[in-house]
Amino acid sequence: MAMTHSLGDTWFSNIRGDVLAGTVVALALIPEAIAFSIIAGVDPKVGLYASFCIAVVSAFAGGRPGMISAATGAMALLMVTLVKEHGLQYLMAATVLTGVIQIFAGLFKLGALMRFVSRSVVTGFVNALAILIFMAQLPELIDVTWHVYAMTAGGLGIIYLFPLVNKTLPSPLICIVVLTGISLYLGLDIRTVGDMGELPDTLPVFLIPDIPLNMETLAIIFPVSVTMAAVGLLESMMTATIVDDLTDTESNKNRECAGQGLSNISAGFLGGMAGCAMIGQSVINVKSGGRTRLSTLVAGVFLLILVVFLDKWVSMIPMAALVAVMIMVSIGTFSWESLVNLSKHPTSSSVVMVATVITTVFTHNLALGVGVGVVLSALFYANKVGRIFYVTVDDGDDSNHRIYRVVGQVFYTSATQFAESFDFKEAVSKVTIDLDRAHFWDLTAIDALDKVIIKLRREGTDVEVVGLNEASSTLVDKFAVHDKSDAVDKMMGGH
Repeated sequence: MAMTHSLGDTWFSNIRGDVLAGTVVALALIPEAIAFSIIAGVDPKVGLYASFCIAVVSAFAGGRPGMISAATGAMALLMVTLVKEHGLQYLMAATVLTGVIQIFAGLFKLGALMRFVSRSVVTGFVNALAILIFMAQLPELIDVTWHVYAMTAGGLGIIYLFPLVNKTLPSPLICIVVLTGISLYLGLDIRTVGDMGELPDTLPVFLIPDIPLNMETLAIIFPVSVTMAAVGLLESMMTATIVDDLTDTESNKNRECAGQGLSNISAGFLGGMAGCAMIGQSVINVKSGGRTRLSTLVAGVFLLILVVFLDKWVSMIPMAALVAVMIMVSIGTFSWESLVNLSKHPTSSSVVMVATVITTVFTHNLALGVGVGVVLSALFYANKVGRIFYVTVDDGDDSNHRIYRVVGQVFYTSATQFAESFDFKEAVSKVTIDLDRAHFWDLTAIDALDKVIIKLRREGTDVEVVGLNEASSTLVDKFAVHDKSDAVDKMMGGH
């Protein structure tokens, strides 16, 4: 009964809403999949096949019902160099390897690592992605006729003004239809999708990448695959979190890792490129009424039907229309609120966000940008916690007795301050170190405690340690040397 209930909840509890939402998403996916293909430097059919395949497989295997996964801008940007230098076959192999890495990430439950990514890093990631998507459109706007600028501006006008008239149909689709109609009617000599490569006219077929299976090939694709796997999982986890908040439901992050992996393996063997969850499309799906896995399946299947049977029309779409759509995606993705919050939020949070953006934009590596952000967040946090630390000194039951009360977290940033809080030259017969309100976290802290106790004993002082909590006591018992005479001699031998 539980399985039936689960199947109904995750697939068929919202049929009408999911079918309509999936249809809207499919329509909106076409221009984005084509645009991302162009960013990556491959034929439009590569992105379209990938979007179909990833959406369908993740509908069954993903961990977040109602989330849309397809070809994405973040992944496309990582492929550019590989495609330019080695070609499509290597991209397909890299896509398969990306999927394998992501499945292992799911098996090792790496989805839980998302808790180490701060909100500032997420904001920086999203902003950097928006900037990179915008920059990717610039080649289409350089050294072109005024018609292109007029069409792009007109497209943006339609995208932002049409929802005021009708919110049922997706405005990016209306933009594409209207601009295509204008271009054909006026016979404008501007670049179209057809100029970018051949659109698919058949269903995707299984094929093994035509590359040599050796270490040289692995050396070429492995760095790209690792980066794509990391970025894909990062964006998917963040998107899942956003959809969780929007729907007030939980998702299985580790299953999502493995599901994304299976999707990418399938895409690689069907002539597609690597992809991941899409923040924009997932939000469109939820806002359009999509809730279950059915909406993701409908989006993927309907996308393929549209592309295969309407390919002649799709090839006539002017590039200016796609540029307008991608500028809209860029503007919509960017967190404009973060600019206002720069002065309101703590300086450390703002520095983390800006550093993530700058690193990502200048290296074109989203994983590196996030890595820098996470490291800076950790450093700022460690510094902040390390400063919430102090030691008070009280007299004991007589003048020859001192009680040092330690308050706060003792680890590598506060260990030096801890050691410097003791007066080793004061001639007292007994010192009590009260650790009731302290916690020892690492070996650096234990080492500092050792040195304090040993130095005090060397001055002839009787040292008593009280109030150690269970976790700290375990560390002290295991790693401390002040209670092990041989170790003490060895430690002090170097001084």
